[in-house]
Amino acid sequence: MTAPFIIVGAGQAGVQTAEALRTLAYEGAILLLGDEPHGPYHRPPLSKAWLAGEMQEAQLAMRAPEVLVRKNIELRTGTRVTGIDRVARHITLADGSALEYAGLVLATGSTPRPLPVPGGDAAGVHMLRSRDDASAIAARMAQCTERQLPVVVIGGGFIGLEVAATARKKGLAVTVLEAAPRLLGRVLAPRLSAWFAELHRGHGVQLVLDAQVAAIVTDADGAVSAVRMADGAVFPAAMVVVGIGVSANDSLARDAGLACERGIVVDACGRTSDPLVFAAGDCTARRLADGALLRLESVQNATEQGKSVAAALLGQVRPFAGAPWFWSDQYDKKLQMAGLSGGADQWVVRGDMAAGTFSVYYFRAGILVAVDTINAGREHLQARKLMDAGISPTPEQAADTAFDLASLQPK
Repeated sequence: MTAPFIIVGAGQAGVQTAEALRTLAYEGAILLLGDEPHGPYHRPPLSKAWLAGEMQEAQLAMRAPEVLVRKNIELRTGTRVTGIDRVARHITLADGSALEYAGLVLATGSTPRPLPVPGGDAAGVHMLRSRDDASAIAARMAQCTERQLPVVVIGGGFIGLEVAATARKKGLAVTVLEAAPRLLGRVLAPRLSAWFAELHRGHGVQLVLDAQVAAIVTDADGAVSAVRMADGAVFPAAMVVVGIGVSANDSLARDAGLACERGIVVDACGRTSDPLVFAAGDCTARRLADGALLRLESVQNATEQGKSVAAALLGQVRPFAGAPWFWSDQYDKKLQMAGLSGGADQWVVRGDMAAGTFSVYYFRAGILVAVDTINAGREHLQARKLMDAGISPTPEQAADTAFDLASLQPK
């Protein structure tokens, strides 16, 4: 019997790889292994609709079990892989059994970074990555809502701000502590960072920048009661949500001797340093043509890398080359990001920031590299088309709302 293609990780990248193999007419065995007890589910709603109680369990599911059965994809949940033997071409499971593979895909995702201060693991301190994490936060948030107890969010990134927005919509007192001098400083222009700060303050969030957390204060039962800062300030908290970034789950790959650097190093097709092992999604770091490494944590990246890996497993070449895109929902505002603004030396605003519908165009040496839109979905799609086609407006054209950017595309 021919060994199967084994995919370790049943999230977005893993499911996409399995389904793309079927789309490419592969008829061999596919084994999809997930270490969680749940079947594949969507992660983006966890900090928004699912946390707010606005989504049913069936809506959270990425694929119903019968869909995978119909595609002849075998799913095993609650299955943890503990090792890879690249010589024998098999993986070892937590129960001691081994499974041979014809090709191996690592789609192991990432893990939130813990808070490295005293009390960081106290009861009531949560991190958000999995469905179970979100359910635990929702339960604690419900207790806080019932008794009107305060919530502290540590980290002013996307996860932290989305959780803060959800908590405020429930009427909770929320404090956001961000170590950097501005929100989302690594990905947004200063003016847009300031706009998000005012958005949250306008909804009643207490926002503290340049915040240095010293410890989590606990009560007699060991549960969180406050957050103490390095300057002595104390913020009461019946729940703390920590969102200070993630680390790639690359330990399996490292232990197996695969090249890793801030993640499993892959090329544009998801190939690792072993010709029979591939990787996709948040666990990867893609080596670019100039030798730099690019880490992307998004649904689009997981989806496109999954397609690339499926092709590579079958000896085909389908590099992931499109402009990256992301999104974040906070209150009634949708931020959509296209491209990568890192290294931009100029940016311009198109539209009215005060009205809450506008875009920020980023340029490097006069060339468009990224566009952030607020409540402007059509413009987001147009920006992606421009960048995928290698077409760049001038900064003056981008800033002029009377100029039709669509006219730059060939008819």
